[in-house]
Amino acid sequence: MARPDKAAAVAELTDQFRSSNAAVLTEYRGLTVAQLKELRRSLGENAQYAVVKNTLTKIAANEAGINALDDLFAGPTAVAFITGDPVTSAKGLRDFAKDNPNLIIKGGVLDGKALSADEIKKLADLESREVLLAKLAGAMKGKQSQAAALFQALPSKFARTAEALRAKKEEQDGAAPAAPVEADSE
Repeated sequence: MARPDKAAAVAELTDQFRSSNAAVLTEYRGLTVAQLKELRRSLGENAQYAVVKNTLTKIAANEAGINALDDLFAGPTAVAFITGDPVTSAKGLRDFAKDNPNLIIKGGVLDGKALSADEIKKLADLESREVLLAKLAGAMKGKQSQAAALFQALPSKFARTAEALRAKKEEQDGAAPAAPVEADSE
């Protein structure tokens, strides 16, 4: 029978897996307490970094429906549970790992899909959600301005064409006098 403290730890980890958008597994061997504190700050406010027991975390991940991480639970493991924008936290992990080679990104899961360490690094290379939304809004605004200019150009072009036709007709009517009609006398 499972001890109550272990059952409670598994239940808490299961809830964290279910409520987070992403989870990234890391190996923290060789990092000091001060470095771990700095790492937690670099992840941002939407991530929680926790040192975990492999067996309990593996059970919790399986209970949450995540089976792809089973091979990553070896050695000292810590999990970054990300509830906000995963790009921001992935950047924090990547940048911290560059400065501290003892932090090794093992892999993770994003919206139920398993990610390798390389995929997490690619995720970190993306721009943040806010920047991407701003670019999308700018592109949409530009397209709307182009459409408005096009719709505005059509009536004015029609008016210029109609005026040119009217002027040409007046020119033809005024420039070509009517030829006299000769009457045949027989």
